[in-house]
Amino acid sequence: MTALVHIRPLDPLKDAELIHPWVTHPKAAFWMMQDAKLQDVEREYMAIAANPHHDAFIGLVDGEPAFLMERYDPSRVELVGLYEARPGDVGMHFLVAPTDTPVHGFTRTVITAVMAELFADPATARVVVEPDVRNKAVHALNEAVGFVPEREIQKPEKKALLSFCTRAQFETAVGAAA
Repeated sequence: MTALVHIRPLDPLKDAELIHPWVTHPKAAFWMMQDAKLQDVEREYMAIAANPHHDAFIGLVDGEPAFLMERYDPSRVELVGLYEARPGDVGMHFLVAPTDTPVHGFTRTVITAVMAELFADPATARVVVEPDVRNKAVHALNEAVGFVPEREIQKPEKKALLSFCTRAQFETAVGAAA
């Protein structure tokens, strides 16, 4: 699938209405916001915007909003004390907007674009993820772009699969052109 992907900062007040149906959709169960009201989404993303170690973005595919991406410092947010952080570690979450007409390969295009965006920063040495252990679909996607699972960890809200992907692993998995 060839698509033009653009990633822009999320504006919590302007974008909450856009992402509210995404994060509350049944397919976003692992996002853990099923019962969130619009104001809850605004509050959550205002808190992220105020945090110097956590950023949120909207991904556009061919000009249309299509995914949510979060980047965070795992030594200060999400994974504090749960693993030995290294300089250059960057944490990541992504969520593809729900659709009634899925396009084969779309989610793989999205995660590849997200990873390319993270590795576009020369300071990023490896990307860290911690999806729910039950989220088999995202485990397969993560492995497709080079993630290697390390171990299960217990977070306050879930049992997670801690996985890592270095720049070299990403390039090998998706090709040096990425």
